[in-house]
Amino acid sequence: MIKSMTGFASLTREDEALTVSVTARSVNHRYLDLQVHLPPSLLRLEPRVRDEAQRRLARGRVEIRIAARRRGRPPVEVEVDEELIAALVDVAARPDVQRATGGRWTVGELLGFPQVVTVAERTAELGDDPDVETAVTGAVGEALGDLDRMRTSEGGHLRADLDERLVALGRLIERIEQDAGAGAQALGQRLTARLAEIGPDVHADQAALAQEVVRFVSRSDIHEEITRLRAHVSHWAALADAPEPCGRKLDFLLQEMNREVNTIGSKADGHETSGLVVAAKAELEKLREQAQNVE
Repeated sequence: MIKSMTGFASLTREDEALTVSVTARSVNHRYLDLQVHLPPSLLRLEPRVRDEAQRRLARGRVEIRIAARRRGRPPVEVEVDEELIAALVDVAARPDVQRATGGRWTVGELLGFPQVVTVAERTAELGDDPDVETAVTGAVGEALGDLDRMRTSEGGHLRADLDERLVALGRLIERIEQDAGAGAQALGQRLTARLAEIGPDVHADQAALAQEVVRFVSRSDIHEEITRLRAHVSHWAALADAPEPCGRKLDFLLQEMNREVNTIGSKADGHETSGLVVAAKAELEKLREQAQNVE
């Protein structure tokens, strides 16, 4: 199946107790390269996240970022600087301070001094809460599903472009076969005519010479290469229609197709064959570039 390796998905899921955000993005890569980023309190979930990603994706560099926090007002921590309070009490006990303030300081006055009391929000740890695990893994599954659907949609566009180029390659194969066939026939006629011209001066078996002409012409025969090329094109369509990822198989198939075209270029003897072979190589290169995006 033709799927792209590039995609992006982002979502946020909330309930009464928890907010979970997941971002998943993927780009081209030869294999499946997973990078999972989790809060420290949820690192235990990394194996489950990786298993879910490997179940849905076959190739690509995939980055998954997960954030989770409890909803509601977080608990607070109150810290009192006891040494500073003691120092203030000592100051309050001095006669000059008592005369100036008219007596002892109240508790409220002491606590109101700067830096005596520090109030800070405490991060709520997610802990080993099964509900948290269920919420996080569910959100990850949704995000990966969205990512996979985007890659599938992009794959549809890739498939259309690849099919168009494959049709163009098929037309070139037909033209190469026709031109090379005509070239081989013309070569045989030229050799036969030339031997007829010099025949009386050549002290050799005419039958053996005729066989040598046939052998020489057969060296330019590309029937086998054309047959294999057509088989590769048919195999391409079968791979693209199959349900499993096919990017690496298409890459290998393109190498085989390029090898056949190179062989044709070295053997064929047609009037336009060289130019047609160059055009076929150009189409194969375009196919290869697009196939690099296929999962």
